[in-house]
Amino acid sequence: MAKYISIIFSTFLLLLSACHDTPDYKDDPLGNFDALADIVGQRYCYFEEKGIDWKAVCAKHRAKVKPETGQLELFKIMSDLLDELQDGHVNLSSRFSTSYYRKWWTDYPQDFNLRTLQQYYLDFDYMSVSGMNYKMLPDSIGYIYCPSFSNQISETSLDYVFAVLYGVEKAKGMIIDIRNNGGGLLTNINTLVGRFIDKEICGGYIRHKTGPSSDAFSEPYKITFKPADNTHVRYQGPIIVLTNRSCYSAANNFVAVMKSLPNVRICGASTGGGGGLPFSSELPNGWAIRFSACPITDSDDKPTEFGIDPSKGYEVHCTEEELAQGKDAILDFAIEVYRKAFEAADKKTQRSFNIFPY
Repeated sequence: MAKYISIIFSTFLLLLSACHDTPDYKDDPLGNFDALADIVGQRYCYFEEKGIDWKAVCAKHRAKVKPETGQLELFKIMSDLLDELQDGHVNLSSRFSTSYYRKWWTDYPQDFNLRTLQQYYLDFDYMSVSGMNYKMLPDSIGYIYCPSFSNQISETSLDYVFAVLYGVEKAKGMIIDIRNNGGGLLTNINTLVGRFIDKEICGGYIRHKTGPSSDAFSEPYKITFKPADNTHVRYQGPIIVLTNRSCYSAANNFVAVMKSLPNVRICGASTGGGGGLPFSSELPNGWAIRFSACPITDSDDKPTEFGIDPSKGYEVHCTEEELAQGKDAILDFAIEVYRKAFEAADKKTQRSFNIFPY
């Protein structure tokens, strides 16, 4: 999927640049500000959804820029301008700093504590491969914690994880915990989702800017996912995915796709969003700008930029006091869902009853 998106995206950028003359911006404070304002103004993809009047916002911050404005002050003014987008995919990078909008997660409860998880639930005893930590929990529940998608998850690694949990340990249910996963490689979504489906599915859509207007977009392109081939282990049993506000970008997209599967429930807090495919450019002074340029929607063509809500009946939060005492309410809830279902099923297989009560 990532290669396909990259090819289409590059083609549209070439077409876009061919249709519009590029102004010759001076390498001075006002020239660099105007370059930033125009680049973002023509290609950022969420002005409409966020109700942002970009021209008015730029005018407000441009008034602070003077011919004698120094680099540090200019960087601060530009960073403040970009913060108006309220987007964690937006970064301005100079030789001395990189701006980053943090309020998308700092203004929300964390709902997670790594120490609590490792000490009270994993007992500091778990297996690790390709950035994933996994272990069999009590009541035959396979658990996988994936804190980041920055590392490439290989098919071979997943084969070992599934072989241990479902071949050797005989797990009856799966919990995939991606809390605090800030994203990474989109290709990991393909690899993971391919293990949980038995036919090709539509996981969402992507659009591209076709002009400088805030509402100028192409028709949606379908993003499809294919099942892993028969040489790899696939799992179509019940899955609960644990989320918090700090699930972002590729992790957010993963949750959107998984939520569309009938055997999956999303448990915890709404994710942080970050549904746009980033684009990078450069200002006359050499500073780099990165921002969301291609919106990605879910399988129902609904926006993912503002986050993915938990499944109905599965919204759960953790207090800092509980976490400090060794209690993870989100993980406890998921474990209890399985425990009750297994008890109700008695000696029946997990496929012969409705594993999820909601």
